[in-house]
Amino acid sequence: MNPSASKQPAEFVEMNEPLWRPGPERIAFAHVTAFRDFVNRRHGLQLADYEALWQWSTSNLGDFWAAVWDTSDVVAETRGDPVYVSAASMPDARFFPNARLNFAQNLLRRRDDMPALLFWGEDKVRREMTWRQLHDEVSRMQQWLAGQGVGPGDRVAAYLPNMPEAVITMLAASSLGAVFTSASPDFGAQGLLDRFGQVQPKVLVACDGYFYGGKTVDVRDKLMQAVPQLTSLSAVLVVPYVAAALDLPIDVSAVPKAQTWNQALAPLVAAEVLFVQLPFDHPLYILYSSGTTGVPKCIVHRAGGVLLKHLSEMRLHADVHAGDRVFYFTTCGWMMWNWLVSALTQSATLCLYDGSPFAAEGNVLFDYADAAGFTHFGTSAKYLEALNKASLSPAKTHKLAALRSVFSTGSPLVPEGFDTVYERIKRDVCLSSISGGTDLVSCFTFGTPTHPVWRGEIQAAALGMAVAVYGEDGKPLPEGEKGELVCTQPFPTMPLGFLVDGSLEKGRSRYLDAYFTRMPGVWHHGDYIQRTVHQGYIIYGRSDATLNPGGVRIGTAEIYRQVEKLPEVMESLVIGQNWPPGTYNDVRVVLFVRLRDGLVLDDALIERIKQTIRVNTTPRHVPARVVQVHDIPRTKSNKIVELAVRNLVHGEPVKNLTALANPEALEEYRQMKISLEAS
Repeated sequence: MNPSASKQPAEFVEMNEPLWRPGPERIAFAHVTAFRDFVNRRHGLQLADYEALWQWSTSNLGDFWAAVWDTSDVVAETRGDPVYVSAASMPDARFFPNARLNFAQNLLRRRDDMPALLFWGEDKVRREMTWRQLHDEVSRMQQWLAGQGVGPGDRVAAYLPNMPEAVITMLAASSLGAVFTSASPDFGAQGLLDRFGQVQPKVLVACDGYFYGGKTVDVRDKLMQAVPQLTSLSAVLVVPYVAAALDLPIDVSAVPKAQTWNQALAPLVAAEVLFVQLPFDHPLYILYSSGTTGVPKCIVHRAGGVLLKHLSEMRLHADVHAGDRVFYFTTCGWMMWNWLVSALTQSATLCLYDGSPFAAEGNVLFDYADAAGFTHFGTSAKYLEALNKASLSPAKTHKLAALRSVFSTGSPLVPEGFDTVYERIKRDVCLSSISGGTDLVSCFTFGTPTHPVWRGEIQAAALGMAVAVYGEDGKPLPEGEKGELVCTQPFPTMPLGFLVDGSLEKGRSRYLDAYFTRMPGVWHHGDYIQRTVHQGYIIYGRSDATLNPGGVRIGTAEIYRQVEKLPEVMESLVIGQNWPPGTYNDVRVVLFVRLRDGLVLDDALIERIKQTIRVNTTPRHVPARVVQVHDIPRTKSNKIVELAVRNLVHGEPVKNLTALANPEALEEYRQMKISLEAS
């Protein structure tokens, strides 16, 4: 590669040393090293490094995914051949078309008295569940679900915190071949209906409430509103999370068809879990798009595809080993929960947490890390940014002795976020900035434990994922140029499709339009991306939110990185406003900033913001307007909603407020429309 400096920010070209290099022992110990040796022996190859392995994996899909299956000890009634069947249309390609397996069986292979699940609920709850106890609870839940008539293809919905009962419900449902779907209990009644109303669940498992930031939130009123409208339900099971934690009685009589978890399961005697053997493409999960521009899309994922892709990521990228302690700060409304649960395939302990990540004066997650011995710590880029702004330094206050990997996702991790990890958390960790999405419930780009970590860069494309950078004309770009993230070869977690009116067939055109229509023959993901001189990647934000002043494309992350360096700025949001108003002649950049409490945006600070952007990027990046706001709107998975704000500024509706964690924040932007058009 020899991209010119003008095509790549100077700091990425000029950095001579990575932030971290794996030592010889780490490389030798890594699953991916053993996997490369296996591939070389099986196929008579001499693949010397990760890049060579990736090239082979994307050129030999059948051989690669067969090797993942064979080195992961997949439990299945049959694997069958062929491994991969291509098709004229990329979404019609098939993997393991003759295989029969059960997803849950591959997560419940262990049964002993070592911990399978740990759970902290802020400062209120501490729980531990062994593998034997997990198996027994799944058995009881499976019996109860079967008693409700739940079988293959039926939907089981969870409205739960990230707690053991969510994992138990998912495993019990998938053991029967039912389709699991979940939402976080901070969704309101309408948000619940927008999701579960489309998939017609037979059973709903919910909580009585949850804890956040020291407050107790009762959700039974929301259940009373939503359950009568979910006419497909035959039963509702309520987990007494708050009641049990506070040693209070629980009354669910006002919730139709409801009984408590203990009432339903306590009389049942644990037995061997039945694992129904089903086709590779049998539906496993229904996940939902963020839904900020309309009712969320119902994305249906296949059991075998999720299993194989998660096995490749857990083993070859995250490098999870038996006995590891794996943590991800997530809710049941974010795909990272589904990803986290798959760590059970490696006989690792899941470390679950529900509540505010800044409880215990901001230290709760690192208190938990020390107490549990986290080996893997996953979070969002926004959390790392907030950690830095709060001047917290776990490296000084905590031991973190077992920690060897940190994951970040949800939005692009800017170079300063890398600094935060290595300066404030731990020097000797593999920092994996990862990127994929709900669309594939997995990743296109990931880390690798045998690769250096370069500041600001995702380490590599994931194995088996033919990631490429295309221009808007649908053609490959020269190396080093920014463009659209595409995947040029099929992969096992391409969704089965979108569910519309209970039918995948009715959702077919919507599914094709989402990923395959704009650039025929490849998966077009909608991220604005660049490959680096280190064979890594930089993502600059969603391409549909990319700014285009004067016809030059600018990733929003490029501006956030500069603005949020300033100590006065807590967070920001940037949009492109059509200019002049009412035309499509050009776009001007408008930047909204939330400042530290008590500060007011004045001319001096505006000039500092503009100058910081101008000096470190280009004059085209400099916003025409900088506006102070009280809050930045975000989804419940903590992603800022640039498109919703852009719609408001242009007088267009925001169709689904229930997808937002703080919908009240939008009113301030709605009121700015006239003033922004006037100046």
